[in-house]
Parts: sequence; structure tokens; C-alpha cells
Amino acid sequence: MAQWFECKIRFDKTMDDGKIKRVTEAYMVDALTFTEAERRFLEEVEPYVSGDYEVADIKKSKVAELMTSNDANDDRWYKAKVTFITLDEKTAVEKRTSQNILVQAQNLKTAVTNLEKGMAGTMGDWELTAMNETAILDIFPYKKED
Repeated sequence: MAQWFECKIRFDKTMDDGKIKRVTEAYMVDALTFTEAERRFLEEVEPYVSGDYEVADIKKSKVAELMTSNDANDDRWYKAKVTFITLDEKTAVEKRTSQNILVQAQNLKTAVTNLEKGMAGTMGDWELTAMNETAILDIFPYKKED
């Protein structure tokens, strides 16, 4: 099972108008430890960052699953809070368990549609309780090294 870390980098970025602005960008990295997350994160972003930079933050993410999209227009990440509903057979009490799922989409409407497509094969009952756009620019899943 993937362990996701949200990593942020702060650096000087040249904007479209030619001005230099200090920005912070967020990414998700699949890793086992904080150390591995930082190493893999820097390997991925260093080629695209010029000048001084700093890793501004690394924290474990409470994301249970990612739903990626093959559509090139889906360039944003949305965090969906999904509540799974189960029934305890002994006590007949309804139990609700929430999980966060990252969904790749171009807008909120597409995010809901992509989530519904991804959840289509789910046997249990579930409901979408929240959906928000994140600041995450990209994800870096684990790649087996040769």
C-alpha cells in the first residue's frame, strides 16, 4: 500500500511577464520514510528549479487512494472526502468511515464524474461528503529502480 507524503518546495520562479517571484509549490511523493520522500522529491524537481531553493515542508498525507486520469485536460488535483457506510450485523448499527481520495480533473464537475467512474465497481455504499481543489501540482508514484 502506498504511503503518500506532501512535499513543498520554495524557490524563485520567473513569471510570464519576466519578473522573478518567490513561490511555493506542492507535490505528492510515494515513499516509505521522510528521508526517502525528500530524496525522491528532490530527484524529481531539481531539473526544473533554477537558483536557490529549499524544501519548505514534508508531511504524511492522509490520502487513501489516487484516481488518475488519462485526459490531458485534467491538470488539477481535487481531494474528495468519501464516507463508506457499513452495517454491523450483530448490533444493526450503521457505521461510517471516511477516507480522502485524490482525484485528477480539470474542474469540480469533472472531478465528481471521475470519482464516480472510479467508485463504480465498489460493492459497498458510499457518499461524497466534500470535494476541494488542492494546491498539488503533480504526483510522483514509486518507480522500481533498476
